[in-house]
Amino acid sequence: MRGKVRVVSIGECMVEFAPTSNGQFAMGFAGDTFNTAWYLRRLLPATATVSYLSAVGTDGMSDQMVGFMTAEGILTDTVQRVPGRSVGLYVIQLTNGERSFAYWRSTSAARLLAEDADRLWSALDGADLIYLSGITLAILSAEARVRLMASLARARAAGSKVAFDPNIRPGLWSDAPTMLQSISAMAAAADIVLPSHEDEARHFGDPDPVATAHRYAGSGSTLVVVKDGPMPVVTLHAGHAERHPVPVPSAPVVDTTAAGDSFNAGFLASFLTNANLSEAVAAGTSLAARVIAGPGALVRTAVGAVP
Repeated sequence: MRGKVRVVSIGECMVEFAPTSNGQFAMGFAGDTFNTAWYLRRLLPATATVSYLSAVGTDGMSDQMVGFMTAEGILTDTVQRVPGRSVGLYVIQLTNGERSFAYWRSTSAARLLAEDADRLWSALDGADLIYLSGITLAILSAEARVRLMASLARARAAGSKVAFDPNIRPGLWSDAPTMLQSISAMAAAADIVLPSHEDEARHFGDPDPVATAHRYAGSGSTLVVVKDGPMPVVTLHAGHAERHPVPVPSAPVVDTTAAGDSFNAGFLASFLTNANLSEAVAAGTSLAARVIAGPGALVRTAVGAVP
């Protein structure tokens, strides 16, 4: 990558209510692709830029969210303001460090982020790396998914790299066949795919992470990086599969929220600065271990300040 890296992350940022040690809830802002953008901003050099491509409303909570993004060093010129809409909300519930979520997002403005093809291209043009997830696809209409994928294809043709985390969430999709077809199509159109084997095994029937890697590589992905919780990360590049051990966390697991999102950020930030695969995986696993030792999605103690 060139010296001044430009990253665009696409998706939905939401209001997060996370449990605290005193039994109350703390409000913040988070969402899978936003979490990755937030960590990327802290990991990449000051010369890099990280933009978030999304849509919010024109109400006070939307104002707070955009203000938060700006304060965190994330560019918001790619955040569309939609009158009459607001932002989604979710609540984290924890049991022994494992999380479950309750969502309120059906009328979120982010569902309209890909309605304007010209606006999409303006946001993506010139990006070195474009990052999105299966959740990004799931919240869009069928027409908007087609529009977004056409813009991504145009960006790749112009030299951008596309990274995609399938992040399979069946509750967001109208039906399983649409979900699986859309995720497979997007993965085939991406340069880097970052799946989690647990999701892939449940929905695609993959017997092991190597099978997941080969399935995505067979569809056209150049590099596949398969996460598998505490088990080794499997990479497949140029036909060569490799297992990378995951270190045992040095601190107790507090909250697994954003474990995969932060791994993706650590991996991509390292990979963007020309690290080899082993170094990039190590950067991802190291960051994820620090993140799950703290509460919520955005763990400031896991990373430094905005450069």
